[in-house]
Amino acid sequence: MPPSTPRTTLDRLRTPRRFPKFLKAASLCVLIAGLLSPLSQAAAADTSTTAAANDYCGGQCSDILPPGENGNATLAQILLNQAFGTQPSHAEDQLGLYGNLASGYSTLTDAKINDFFNDASFGVASGQVESTTKPGGRTDVTIVRDKKTGVPHISGTTRYGTEYGAGYAAAQDRLWLMDVFRHVGRGQLTSFAGGAASNQGLEQEFWRNAPYTEADLQAQIDEATSRAGARGTQALADANAYIDGINAYIDASDSGRYFPGEYVLTGHKDSITNAGTIDHFKLTDLVALASVIGSLFGSGGGGEVNNALSLLAAQNQYGVTEGTKVWESFRERNDPEAALTLHNGESFPYASRPDSPQGEALPDAGSVSQEPLVYDRTGSAATASATSASATAAKTSLTSAKRGMSNALVVSGKHTASGHPIAVFGPQTGYFAPQLLMLQEIQGPGISARGASFAGLSMYVELGRGQDYSWSATTSGQDIIDTYAVELCQDDYHYLYHGTCTAMDKVERTNSWKPTVADGTAAGSYRMQVYRTKYGPVEYRATVGGKKVAYTTLRSSFMHEADSIIGFQMLNDPDFVKSPATFQSAVQNINYTFNWFYADSAHTAYYNSGDNPVRASGVDAEFPVWAQAAYEWQNWDPATNTAGYTPASAHPNSVDQDYYISWNNKQAKDYTTASWGDGSVHRGDLLEDRVSKLVAAGGVTRSALVKAMSDASLADLRAEDVLPNLLKVVNSSTVTDTTAAAAVSKLSAWVTAGAKRTETSAGSHTYANADAIRILDAWWPLLVKAEFQPGLGSDLYTAFGNNLPVDEAPSAGHGPTGSHAGSSFQYGWWSYVDKDIRTVLGQSVQGGLSRTYCGGGSLTACRDLLISSLKEAAGKSASTVYPGDDQCSAGDQWCADSIVQRTLGGIKHGKITWQNRPTFQQVVEYTSHR
Repeated sequence: MPPSTPRTTLDRLRTPRRFPKFLKAASLCVLIAGLLSPLSQAAAADTSTTAAANDYCGGQCSDILPPGENGNATLAQILLNQAFGTQPSHAEDQLGLYGNLASGYSTLTDAKINDFFNDASFGVASGQVESTTKPGGRTDVTIVRDKKTGVPHISGTTRYGTEYGAGYAAAQDRLWLMDVFRHVGRGQLTSFAGGAASNQGLEQEFWRNAPYTEADLQAQIDEATSRAGARGTQALADANAYIDGINAYIDASDSGRYFPGEYVLTGHKDSITNAGTIDHFKLTDLVALASVIGSLFGSGGGGEVNNALSLLAAQNQYGVTEGTKVWESFRERNDPEAALTLHNGESFPYASRPDSPQGEALPDAGSVSQEPLVYDRTGSAATASATSASATAAKTSLTSAKRGMSNALVVSGKHTASGHPIAVFGPQTGYFAPQLLMLQEIQGPGISARGASFAGLSMYVELGRGQDYSWSATTSGQDIIDTYAVELCQDDYHYLYHGTCTAMDKVERTNSWKPTVADGTAAGSYRMQVYRTKYGPVEYRATVGGKKVAYTTLRSSFMHEADSIIGFQMLNDPDFVKSPATFQSAVQNINYTFNWFYADSAHTAYYNSGDNPVRASGVDAEFPVWAQAAYEWQNWDPATNTAGYTPASAHPNSVDQDYYISWNNKQAKDYTTASWGDGSVHRGDLLEDRVSKLVAAGGVTRSALVKAMSDASLADLRAEDVLPNLLKVVNSSTVTDTTAAAAVSKLSAWVTAGAKRTETSAGSHTYANADAIRILDAWWPLLVKAEFQPGLGSDLYTAFGNNLPVDEAPSAGHGPTGSHAGSSFQYGWWSYVDKDIRTVLGQSVQGGLSRTYCGGGSLTACRDLLISSLKEAAGKSASTVYPGDDQCSAGDQWCADSIVQRTLGGIKHGKITWQNRPTFQQVVEYTSHR
């Protein structure tokens, strides 16, 4: 690991983009020397013991969150990092533990778990106290940080003091990141952090879906807290105390001159005179932050226009009746072969296909155009890279293929060696420097928890553990977003609402930027503009039956970004959560779309959260419907965007199932998710196969469950679950072509070896079976096109590709998660290939495609096209398959897959080998209960 600088006066954050070459000049040392003078903000360490007596995990709770807890860096630390690779203390001390599991899991034992994870026990052991701080000089709260990780352990004697300490600790660890994301949520990132094309794309992606005014943000606070009674009042008080703590740190770090160095590098502060300001936080900033997190991880749906376009393409290709059958078979709404989280046959019907759809408003052919977001571009906003970033942002924000991520493995005590449940679970939130999440422990009146929270929203632990229970979540993706066709009247900016011609509301943001040390992007500006209706923001324009319409998207959580605070408050309250039932009651108050998992010493539980609207009879959630009273959500009030929601009993839920797995797969029978791809092959199968075998054998241990997770995290889903049948077709007769035969031999050897993407040895940066991996990476898109495009036709093949990407290998830059993101194999055509190839082989297929595509169903013809495409793939060089990017040279296979901590500040970290696993992860097994 690179050398570290101590967590004292130097200790703080990071900033975007690259830095000019002057940072490597000899004058750097002089500059750093001049920055070492500010006084330390950290109090001297003591050796007191703060270990809690309310911990029922018996030392068997662990967690990990790379790269490290410290996400702040002073200007001096940033310069040292950029020039010499020096790391601030606790900036990456969890990265090595996390990365090493890929090579160390095979020999894991329970005793070695904390070689790869942190001890997540409450409190700090005697002799392990690194620092003790009384934030703001208060006597009712203390922040203790441990030597190993620097995680803040916040303990308060008053509720206000406790939350004040949580805010202060959050700012200590993530102030710059919090500031970045409150600007992202307001659509003002470029004006704050610089006009790099990626910054433009980021603010556009989120502001398109949540174009709030300041009054909107405040109204959400007022509504959320007033509706929740005493808990709402407490939440408001907690948030105010949290804000006070953040602002106290801003003032202290400003006067002490140990604030994040990014403020200097982006022109907000002067390093010599200290001129400039760091704006205080306010309550509405928390709602802006919440809107980003909710949009990114907790909102399913929104792909209805793309669905309509692919349906029309299918009907154009095959005729209405047959085309509809083809479309439905690719949609896989309720595939009988799909991996399920609730696997005992329970049915939870939601968003099912109606027998006689009503109110559909499908566009006329060729009439759909996306609503522009960006206007009046000047300077660098008009470059090709800027417009490309805008196009990517629009595609990402409008697709139903939302970032899912996150996984969970939970086993009932009936099947463990100890008789206590075991869970290995966590969210896959990507990899950033600093990380979006932060670790903390909070102990105070009505609060007792340790775990991870999104920076700037950490008044409560959002994913973690209480005194005798742990909880976590995965993204569920059920459809809470519907698309309405509002008929235009008078002009393009008025629409019919219940027969009255009504003006659309226009919301605007004008951003401008100029070059800074942190971001040298040339000066530029643009204006973002969104038209809002009672049915949500306008996303597309089209005609339906010749009538001009605007397609709008209505999200049940729109204007309700703050509502979930009550559920998180309950999860942190030891007097509320005492059982599976009370856990489920808590998460029922979270309106975002998540799968929630729970484990204590005796029980496990599951609940699927989200405000699922009750749709009008006959409405098909897959397609746009007319914006008319007959097709609105039941009991919908446009003034508050509230409606009738499905009751808790209608949400997939369970207590003490033998085991639960989730990797953004289908929740339960008849419960349709908005995204495509819940078919016979899903990355959830990687967990299902491994955990079911463990449970069948019995005696499951923590290390065994971690091994199952880690083994799945290195597997290539295509190679493990689809490639064997592809090779059966290819080998159905002797392969005589030498190129193809050599490729088949390499692929077969890889499958026999386990079909994993692993290094030859730890740190070698070279894959075992590297040629086979290269061949499959090159072959998959070629074989899918060769298999399906002839039968579907190019238009329908492209349209289906817009609904569901063909591939999402670890190195892919074209998948919804981008490259170097770890998360892989969520979206792809593996189920289609699997069902089609099994049909060609004459195997039994449930819920098969309506037609056979590979070679028109002929084994010989199918084999010929597979061999032809395989030969083409085998001939592609590594530099072609892995063309290189800003992180890797062309042809570097390991690097192309590697996980990169994407810089959101000034500190950079090294790459780690690919793993497909949660970013924050817990391993828990409670020994007793209150």
